[in-house]
Amino acid sequence: MGPRIRILTTGGTIASRPAPEGGVSVAVPGHRLVTAAETAVTTEVREVMLEHSFNLTRARMLELAGRIVAEVRDPEVDGVVVTHGTDTMEESAYLLDLLLPPGSTVVFTGAQRHAAEPDGDGPRNIRDAVRVAADPAARGLGALVTMAGLVHAARHATKADTLAPEAFASPGHGPVGRVSGDRVRIAFHPVRPAGFDLAEMAGPQPRVDIVPVHPDADGVQVAACAAAGARGLVVEALGAGNPTPGVLREIRSCVADGVTVLVTSRCARGPVTPVYGAGGGVDLAEAGAVFAGSLRAPKARVLLATALAAEPRPDRALARLVPHLGL
Repeated sequence: MGPRIRILTTGGTIASRPAPEGGVSVAVPGHRLVTAAETAVTTEVREVMLEHSFNLTRARMLELAGRIVAEVRDPEVDGVVVTHGTDTMEESAYLLDLLLPPGSTVVFTGAQRHAAEPDGDGPRNIRDAVRVAADPAARGLGALVTMAGLVHAARHATKADTLAPEAFASPGHGPVGRVSGDRVRIAFHPVRPAGFDLAEMAGPQPRVDIVPVHPDADGVQVAACAAAGARGLVVEALGAGNPTPGVLREIRSCVADGVTVLVTSRCARGPVTPVYGAGGGVDLAEAGAVFAGSLRAPKARVLLATALAAEPRPDRALARLVPHLGL
C-alpha cells in the first residue's frame, strides 16, 4: 500500500475563478482542485475554508494550524498538503512550523494563476506538493512551501513576486529542495529549534504591530501602536537595523513601558546587527530592543506574537524566541 496523503484546502487563487460582479473570487471546492491535479498518490481531501488569504487573521491561522496538527497526529495519514492563498502563505506556514511536533512535514502550495486560466499553475503545484509530502526524504522537514518546482523551508520562504509563477524565494538561503518530474531532491534539512505547543496558544492573542522606518519617520506610528495596546512591536529598520531619531525616542519609551521590540531590516537579504552608534542600531540595542537576525518583519511578527501568547512575561517570551533568531 502506497503513502496516504491528506489534502486540506483553504481557498486562495488556486481555488478562484472570475466572478460575474468583477474580479477573481474563491469558488472552486477542494475536491475539484485535486481531481484536476490528477495525482498518482492516494489522497483524501478535506475543505477547511474557502477564503482569500488576505482576509485571514491570526485567529483563523491558529484554527488552521489546529486542524493540521490533528491530521499530522492521525496514524492513518502519511503526509499532509495544504492549499492556501499566496499573499499570507508565509505567515501561515511559519506559524505552523513553530507549532508542529518534531519529525513532522506539512507542505503548503498555491497558485499565481486562477483556476480558469488555460495555463494555470495550480494542478502542477498540487502534484508536486503531494510528491514532496509522500517522499521519505522529506520526512521531518517541518512546514514547507512548494511552488514552481522549488521546495522552501517555511522559516525562509517569502513571496518574492506579485504575479509570476515563481512566487516564492528564500533570500540568503535558497530552496531546500526541488521537484523534477516524479523525483524529489532534498538538498539539506533546515534547522528547527524547539518550538511551541498548540495548547499554549489557547488564551487571548497579544497585539503585535509592524512599524516601517523611512526618512522623516518621527515615531508617531510607534506611539500609536503602543497607545492601541501593542504588547510587541516589530521595527522594520533601515540597513542593518538603524532607526531615525524619532523612532529611537519612541522605542525607548515603549521598552520602558514593558513593550517587547524586535528589530528587522527593510532589506531583502542579510541579518540585522547593531553596528552604528550616534542614533543607530547600537542605541536601539542599548534601549532594550532585540535584533531578529535574518528574519524579515512578517515572520518576526509571527514569532513574537507566538512567544508572547505562550509566555505573557516579556523576559520569558524573549527566552523562548531567542533560539529562533540568527539562523
